[in-house]
Amino acid sequence: MGHTTVTPTAPATTIQSSVSSTPNLVAATGLAKDCAGCGKRITERFLLKALDIFWHEDCLKCGCCDCRLGEVGSTLYTKANLILCKRDYLRLFGTTGYCAACNKVIPAFEMVMRAKNNVYHLECFACQQCNHRFCVGDRFYLCDNKILCEYDYEERLVFASMACNPSSLAHIRRQVSNLQVKSNTPSKQILPFSNILHVF
Repeated sequence: MGHTTVTPTAPATTIQSSVSSTPNLVAATGLAKDCAGCGKRITERFLLKALDIFWHEDCLKCGCCDCRLGEVGSTLYTKANLILCKRDYLRLFGTTGYCAACNKVIPAFEMVMRAKNNVYHLECFACQQCNHRFCVGDRFYLCDNKILCEYDYEERLVFASMACNPSSLAHIRRQVSNLQVKSNTPSKQILPFSNILHVF
């Protein structure tokens, strides 16, 4: 098939190696290189060097997707007797971590959203108070390690300042009581302030 399998020092070891394209100096040095993939002499103008051995450009391929590793980047990975491109290595062996909202595993190849050290699935990146999904340009806040929309963050600040300042809380309670006394219409119902106050 044209692939050479590289055996890592231990089955669970991952080797990350660089792929470099270098001119084939057979004419200048008289030293021909043999391809590690097919075993034939490399007579082309350029050859690849990876894992400290030489390859034809067509012979150094990912063991999963068969892409030519010299074309997709300068890094390859070997693990479990496979030579892999970065995408397939991450797909097979990598994880990004756990979603800060749902605590489920996030595969390494999946698109994510980040807020400081927290990582989120795209579908989990929403206000954790009202579940508002954020759009490009929306402001969000990370408060007590939870994502909040601008409205819920400001509401939390207002209630936190009221809790710290009992005189303003007493003033608001008096205003609500006054509204209840003045309102004699049975169709309107005003809740006591203590029922409105959220505890954070």
